[in-house]
Amino acid sequence: MAILLVLMAAALVGADQLVKYWAIHELKPVGTKEFIHFGDFKIIDLTYLENDGAIFGSMSGQRWFLVGFTSLVVIGGIILLFKVFRRSKLLNIALTLFIAGGIGNLIDRFRFSYVVDMFEVKLFHFAIFNVADICVTVAFVLLLIYGIFIDPKIEKAKKAETEKAAENE
Repeated sequence: MAILLVLMAAALVGADQLVKYWAIHELKPVGTKEFIHFGDFKIIDLTYLENDGAIFGSMSGQRWFLVGFTSLVVIGGIILLFKVFRRSKLLNIALTLFIAGGIGNLIDRFRFSYVVDMFEVKLFHFAIFNVADICVTVAFVLLLIYGIFIDPKIEKAKKAETEKAAENE
């Protein structure tokens, strides 16, 4: 399982960087391309954006703070993954997605001092984001599901097992 998680992280970081490479070389010159539309109904466009901040452009110009914070989060995620590795496959996948997303955006911050974004949600004018952001968002949702539905069951089973072992002594 550990090798699969490393391969998954490498593949996601690679996909993120490939899409960003494409965006820099093909999308940047034109600015925006139509992507997912149904007639005149726009869902998602591809729009080149250099984001030197965090989510929704917040903390713009705080490159080194964002590099430091993201590095700490990635390192913390790796440490946590080692600590909880045998606990749950869903938790492992969520942490791997989180780590991969952080690494993908860290690469941009080191290379360019900004993050390359390209997916623009037109359906409800949400934001412009990238593959690494998708990884982090999916990881967050999976962590919520894990925390609400799975972890309580694991803890309940551990408690029952401990009580049963105490009764048998």
